[in-house]
Amino acid sequence: QARLIESGGGLVQPGGSLRLSCVNSHIIFSFDDMVGWSRQAPGSQQETVATLTAGGASNYSDSVKGRFTISRDGVMKTVYLQMDNLKPDDTAVYYCYAKIFERPVWRTYWGRGTRVTVSS
Repeated sequence: QARLIESGGGLVQPGGSLRLSCVNSHIIFSFDDMVGWSRQAPGSQQETVATLTAGGASNYSDSVKGRFTISRDGVMKTVYLQMDNLKPDDTAVYYCYAKIFERPVWRTYWGRGTRVTVSS
């Protein structure tokens, strides 16, 4: 069974930085498979903020573009989300997910989340 575990959340002041990590197990990635970071703030819809395919293509939401960077280790065992210049609006629970093609369907696996609070 695929498993993803996030870490790295915490309390940070506005303008500060955090790096989130997502370690996965029992997943073999093919070129178009991806890992993404999504967040859920109280009273708000869930928002995908960054994705990265095994082929190396990354994408960001407009709300984090230029401030967040998604990256991985060589075999995509661990995927990171570097968050810089954090704002109070970035406060949310951040979830890591993997979207994998398991013929004949796409499956999505989720971690349990890590909380990020941006406050002075």
